[in-house]
Amino acid sequence: MPSDGDTLLKLEVPFIVQLGTRRMSVREVTALTPGTIVELPINAEDDLKLLIKNKVIGLGRAVKVGENYGVRITFVGDLNHRIDAVATADAASQVSSEADRLAEQMLAGQI
Repeated sequence: MPSDGDTLLKLEVPFIVQLGTRRMSVREVTALTPGTIVELPINAEDDLKLLIKNKVIGLGRAVKVGENYGVRITFVGDLNHRIDAVATADAASQVSSEADRLAEQMLAGQI
């Protein structure tokens, strides 16, 4: 019979590599069209944030791996911080679902 620790270690969570963020007004977002370029306030050599459910767990650099992109990890936070990010994944998922629902309504013209 697997222990709770074994079950936790098998849990799959979204691993996000954040290229950058930028605040935009709703007017700017609704004006986006295919081909629009959104400039991000980040230098090409800067480290990228590594997130689990919007909690930063480390840093890395973008690398090319054959025809794909990858990330070379340059820093990882302590184990307790990473476990905390995984443990709060369910709560963050509920908030994310609500944000997704609102975004869908906005795109459908319901808001």
